[in-house]
Amino acid sequence: MESANTQSSLSGAAPARRRLLVTGAGRGIGAAVAVMAAERGWDVALNYARDTAAAERTAARVRQAGGRALLLPADVADDTAVVAMFASLDQAWGGLDGLVNNAGVVDMAQRVDEYSAARVQRMFAINVFGSFSCAREAVRRMSTRHGGTGGAIVNIGSVASKLGSAGQYVDYAAAKGAIDVFTIGLSRELATEGVRVNCVRPGITDTEIHASGGQPERARQLAPMIPMQRPGTADEIAEAVLWLLSDAAAYTTGALLDVTGGR
Repeated sequence: MESANTQSSLSGAAPARRRLLVTGAGRGIGAAVAVMAAERGWDVALNYARDTAAAERTAARVRQAGGRALLLPADVADDTAVVAMFASLDQAWGGLDGLVNNAGVVDMAQRVDEYSAARVQRMFAINVFGSFSCAREAVRRMSTRHGGTGGAIVNIGSVASKLGSAGQYVDYAAAKGAIDVFTIGLSRELATEGVRVNCVRPGITDTEIHASGGQPERARQLAPMIPMQRPGTADEIAEAVLWLLSDAAAYTTGALLDVTGGR
């Protein structure tokens, strides 16, 4: 991936745009990553589960920023749907150079002794199993072991994996803890195969995900708990993601990068 861009610049030709898949790209951090990536030379495939209108708005912003946009509807919790999504990506673009595992959910604030089995199964199906499925398919395309030319994977974790989210989202925190370990293990598997794997762990960030958990004002209400006294923005998280995707982070793999305002 890096050598191809270097050769293009030496020959005078414009470097080829890299191909990035962002899951859960219709809104929030995923949308911010998609648009910022387009601004920095990536074409972006936008995965989403249900909200076509939101994904189309993000796609319009990607195109306005100079990138190609490809809409890929799929529920990442469904492994068959993930396989089909990557097949569509192959057909349209012939592969990819980067993956951002962003798709994720929270639920209503509850104690563990109030959870249903269905709640916990959904939490892990989307936040953990979906990331495994997408990473597996990306590795099969990017790893030099499989004939690829390398690439980068960035998982979106959460500082909740350190804090535990007691009384609110212990299941979410546990799922993000799994993402931490997944990042470290996968990065070591792929360290000699041209694929870097890192994780960005946001703190309290002002996005729509809080509304889906029944607390639309949560980010602003919790601002006094943050050393910087404010929630983060989706763009601030996206900056960290784009650095990890870039050649500037060429020696960074297995990192868990906290973007938390000091929390």
